[in-house]
Amino acid sequence: MVETNNKQISIREQCRLLDINRSRLYYQPHPADDENLKLMDSIDREFTEHPSTGVERMAEILSRQYGRAFNHKRIRRLMRKMGLMAIYPKPRTSIPAAVYMKYPCLLKTITIDAPDAVWCSDITYIRLRNGFMYLAAIMDYFSRYVLSWMVSNSLESLFCMDALNEALEISRPKIFHSDQGKQYTSISFIDVLKEKKIGISMSGRGRAYDNILVERLWRTVKYEEIYLREYGDGRELIRSLDRFFDYYNNKRPHSSLDYRTPAEVYFSTGCLTAGGRNSLCSASATPSLRKAKEDNTSLQLIPNTKAKMVLTMGRD
Repeated sequence: MVETNNKQISIREQCRLLDINRSRLYYQPHPADDENLKLMDSIDREFTEHPSTGVERMAEILSRQYGRAFNHKRIRRLMRKMGLMAIYPKPRTSIPAAVYMKYPCLLKTITIDAPDAVWCSDITYIRLRNGFMYLAAIMDYFSRYVLSWMVSNSLESLFCMDALNEALEISRPKIFHSDQGKQYTSISFIDVLKEKKIGISMSGRGRAYDNILVERLWRTVKYEEIYLREYGDGRELIRSLDRFFDYYNNKRPHSSLDYRTPAEVYFSTGCLTAGGRNSLCSASATPSLRKAKEDNTSLQLIPNTKAKMVLTMGRD
């Protein structure tokens, strides 16, 4: 759309008229550095096992593992790129941006004793052979049933919105719980929850373990699936995760559920009326959900409001 040889309108003016940044014209994609990918994989393994590991200790662990010194600035940059931050007490030295909405934690005021009482969600990092992507999942707190999941090559909120919309096609919770990340505090995400009259709960100070079930899900996914394989691209990752989440929901017994599967617990209340879990019961729900996921495994590039390209799971 930008005409670089136009003598009448400068490139600066053309970009202003099109509302795009000039840096997009000069951007040249660069393949991910293999050494950085190996370091990020090692960081991810260590952080999954010990989430209290900070930058300095992580640098020392990697130095011992690889037999060479690593600059802590490099490790900090990679951890920030992966969205990892050690769990530790810290002073409140900054005030959150006013454009984001924060809500109190509601989990301490209720008893979670049935499906759809609380849904929880989080995001994690996944390494590919020549890059990395992010995985978001929405899980029922009581049954551990994974209602929806999406992958993206960006931490923009678009793929979290897609996951939320897909989960709401199955049922509707009383409370939706998450951390205070920008994906969950964005106006578009909050508006959907308000429109559906869903209570909004967010982990705050001193509530590090409110989302512990999703963190436990990430540990299961990584140690039983991701760390055992090397994905070449996003399509391969999606096919592999599709198989695993089908196994996790419908075939994998959980000791905390008296060795029942999450699907058995989630759909154990029988068929519901319209507006609740799509009127599905335990015998027929999971095959329908599996088929819906199989139909939605195409990849497409979807532009968001900031004129970036976000790789996510397409619906068409």
